[in-house]
Amino acid sequence: MLDTAIIILAAGSSSRLGRPKQMLTYKGKTLICNIVEAAVGAKLSPIVVVTGHSAEEVIEELKEKDVEIVFNGNWAEGMGSGIVVGMQKLFDLEPNIEDLIIAVCDQPFVTSDFLSNLVSLKNKSKKSIVSSSYAGTFGTPVLFNRKHFEALLGLKANEGAKKLLGLLNDEMTSLPFEKGDWDIDTEADYTKLIND
Repeated sequence: MLDTAIIILAAGSSSRLGRPKQMLTYKGKTLICNIVEAAVGAKLSPIVVVTGHSAEEVIEELKEKDVEIVFNGNWAEGMGSGIVVGMQKLFDLEPNIEDLIIAVCDQPFVTSDFLSNLVSLKNKSKKSIVSSSYAGTFGTPVLFNRKHFEALLGLKANEGAKKLLGLLNDEMTSLPFEKGDWDIDTEADYTKLIND
């Protein structure tokens, strides 16, 4: 049995962008495929993808991937609702999972090696949370040990996992993530990415 699962949050409407960021292409693949393939390469399992807005397009894009897809009917309420739905699906699949990585689909520079290094650092450091660090802050992808699963399930709909990183700082170590602050919220962000 594998010890580390991943929940990929891919439910947002990309309202500022005006089209689903999950389906943007970078270096020949969509952003949702990029993060899924990174998770596969890091041998994370199960891989749970949380959809919401543009669910049909995401499902179609991932139809040949070995992932579990769950729809978050409350996607518009915020990231916390997606984390809870993803975790409930995960527990159905693998109730004894030890560790969980939470990732988003619009960080184009996440690689298999980076996800593997989160797991390695957790094992080496004996810390129960390993976050990514970039641009003077902490964020996704972030690994949580099962001792924090209850706190994650208690997140309000509009809260992200970052809230817990502040509260549980003593339990956390971090892995520097070069270009981790790259995310795509606007057309200008995307243009910069593909022309960089």
